[in-house]
Amino acid sequence: MNDCAERPPVKDGPADGHTRIRLDLAYHGAEFSGWARQRGRRTVQGELEDALRIVTRSEENFPLTVAGRTDAGVHARGQVAHVDLPDELWAQHGEKLLRRLAGRLPADVRVYRVAEAPHGFDARFAAIWRRYAYRVADHQGGVDPMLRGHVLWHDRPLDLERMNAAAKLLVGEHDFAAYCKKREGATTIRTLLEVHWDRVPIDPYAAQEGSLAVATVRADAFCHNMVRSLVGAMLLVGDGHRPVEFPGEVLAGGVRNSAVNVIRPHGLTLEEVGYPEDALLAERNRVSRRLRTLGDGAAEGAAGSVPGGSD
Repeated sequence: MNDCAERPPVKDGPADGHTRIRLDLAYHGAEFSGWARQRGRRTVQGELEDALRIVTRSEENFPLTVAGRTDAGVHARGQVAHVDLPDELWAQHGEKLLRRLAGRLPADVRVYRVAEAPHGFDARFAAIWRRYAYRVADHQGGVDPMLRGHVLWHDRPLDLERMNAAAKLLVGEHDFAAYCKKREGATTIRTLLEVHWDRVPIDPYAAQEGSLAVATVRADAFCHNMVRSLVGAMLLVGDGHRPVEFPGEVLAGGVRNSAVNVIRPHGLTLEEVGYPEDALLAERNRVSRRLRTLGDGAAEGAAGSVPGGSD
């Protein structure tokens, strides 16, 4: 018997007379108050919806649905959103929409692909995973000034072997309440598909020697502050402040640990969102709208409440 509660039924796809459009986009999050539109604040959603309304010469605002609602200061270069446009508007503006958006949008947000979405596509509910990278410089001299906007400086050397040993204890389906900011009505159960650290060269044109420590974190979905909290716990292991078992012990404890900091957002980038093949999109939508409980037997990539979350 499945323990998942079904959400109220929703219409699968755009309303009659509308075409669903997929947008692939990137942004530098430093000057945004996150993805979601907020009154009186500059947000990615606000900039995109305003630009879309202006370039299509519309009085109506067309709301965007996004794969993952990123927090203030978090970057993206593999973000995905969709918008439902009236058929006649899409027919009139579709071929020129990408170029017109490029001419209207500010330099810190770019749409680099606009296309009619396949049947069953939903940027949020059809996604099967999201992949983030968190970049850290542990060079004693600090971060190359050219990288400062998307790399965190950690002032102690990091042992990636220890950090990868700790990361293995976090992979799988768990209740990540200890690493998430709780939201009313939203589950903190997630399936962490991949977590590992690698050394990568600093920009080849940089005069500074050394390398960056880069965390790759991929999951079906993320809850609020999850990636930044997980990375914060692993940094404590990497610099010797905590034993390898510490992140796993925090996870098992089920409550926030005061030793684990939600580290700064500017080192975090949404790199990619994964979707199933087109024939499976509608079924993925149905599965994603369930409220998941731990151990319900969901397949890899099945999302819980509020898939995509906020990171």
